[in-house]
Amino acid sequence: MTFQLIVFIAAILFGILIYWRESKKNSLYRLVNKIFNSKELQMKPSNKKGFVYEQDFLLRLVYIAVFFLVSLIIFQFVIPIQVATVSYFASMIAGTLIGTYVAHFIFKSSEILEEQTENLEGIVQETLEKGKDFIEDLKEDSKEKVEVKKVEEAKPATEEKSARDRLKDKGLL
Repeated sequence: MTFQLIVFIAAILFGILIYWRESKKNSLYRLVNKIFNSKELQMKPSNKKGFVYEQDFLLRLVYIAVFFLVSLIIFQFVIPIQVATVSYFASMIAGTLIGTYVAHFIFKSSEILEEQTENLEGIVQETLEKGKDFIEDLKEDSKEKVEVKKVEEAKPATEEKSARDRLKDKGLL
C-alpha cells in the first residue's frame, strides 16, 4: 500500500510535468500529426494542442493509458521481474490525469492573476478613495453633532425655579 501511494504521488508529479512540457512545446504531437494526417488536416503552427494539453478528458485518458501500457510492456521485457500489477497501472493513470488537471488549474489561475493585476491596482485605488470619503463624511457628521450640542448649550436657559421655591410658592413649605 505504501509503494502504491508513492507511485500515485509520483504519477501526479509526472502529470504536472507532462502538462507543463506540452504547454511550452508540443513537437512530438506535431510529428505524429504530420505523419498521420494529410496536408489539409495537419495542425496550424499557431495551434498549441498536445497529447494532454488542451485535450478532452477521454482523449487524455486514452493517450495516458496507451503511454503507460507501452512503457510497462517495454519495462517488462527489459526487467523480467513482474513488478507492475493492475492496481499500480490504475494508480499511474489516475495520478497522471489528476496531475494534468492540477497543472491546468495552476496555469489558468496564474493567467487570471496576471490579467487581474492591472485591474487590481485600479480597484485598490478606488477603494482607498471611497474609504477616505467615508472617513471625511464621518468627521463632518461628528463636527455637526458637536456644533449642534454647542448651539444647544449656548442658548440661554430659562431660569427655572428650584423645587424648593416651587413648593414655597404653592404654600407647601
